[in-house]
Amino acid sequence: MPGEFERISRIQDPYELLRATTSRLAEAQQEVTELSRLRRRLIQDLHAQGLSYADIAKEAGLSRGRIHQIRHTGPAPEGAFLGVGNVTVVTPLRPDPVSDRTYVALDDLNTGKQLEELARTFDLKVDYDHVSVDGVVDLNRTGLLVVCGPRMSEAVRETYAKDPVIAWERDDVGWLLRDTRTGQGYRSGQEEEPQRPYDVGYLGRLPRPDGQGNILVIAGVHPEGSLGVVHLLTTDIGSLWGQVGDEAFSVVVGTEYDAQTHEPVRTELLTPVYKHA
Repeated sequence: MPGEFERISRIQDPYELLRATTSRLAEAQQEVTELSRLRRRLIQDLHAQGLSYADIAKEAGLSRGRIHQIRHTGPAPEGAFLGVGNVTVVTPLRPDPVSDRTYVALDDLNTGKQLEELARTFDLKVDYDHVSVDGVVDLNRTGLLVVCGPRMSEAVRETYAKDPVIAWERDDVGWLLRDTRTGQGYRSGQEEEPQRPYDVGYLGRLPRPDGQGNILVIAGVHPEGSLGVVHLLTTDIGSLWGQVGDEAFSVVVGTEYDAQTHEPVRTELLTPVYKHA
């Protein structure tokens, strides 16, 4: 830190100095947030192992009151389920049939917005990006939260193909998700007779193409399924974090939704939360 401060302070151009100090302050604030999250997680883990706050305080050289305060304040550890520091919500662009423009479908926009709001509750900085209409997207980046099914992008489809348990399939009826360990297939209620307001979605963390990290991917057979996955994250991210941490996994999520508003009413896990390791 002293070396970085000295480097910045030697900048002569006032505007370059202003840019450098602003950038460094943003980086430092993110570091403080993530260190606070890690510290809280460590205290929670030690307490869960049976150590009292007094024991932890003694070993850490802090007061029992300070340890108790850290345990219950600051950024929640389960926020790391989404990423660290900075995340990017990625949604697909679609071609406008009446013009040369592209747009983000309202359903995808809604899902991305809810995912952004969830990330911000954990003090994560959120950026946006898109899968092009041709399916092109750079997946070799950290902190990606990709809301896109296999139909929209070859790169995303190849990422889904790396899942050793849950597979996307398509037949004469439509898309479905299959648990390859049990053989059970899961379809949307929109493909049933009679139709019912129920959809299924995919939630998983899968390897990047370059193998240098993972991507969190979300997709429904229909848009309601994607909304249901984000609803599940909003209500139960702590449990998911406790089961898989930041490791690769996948699960199929069922969503009952309001037939008028298409908003989730109830979500459920249709498969076990499969850890790929």
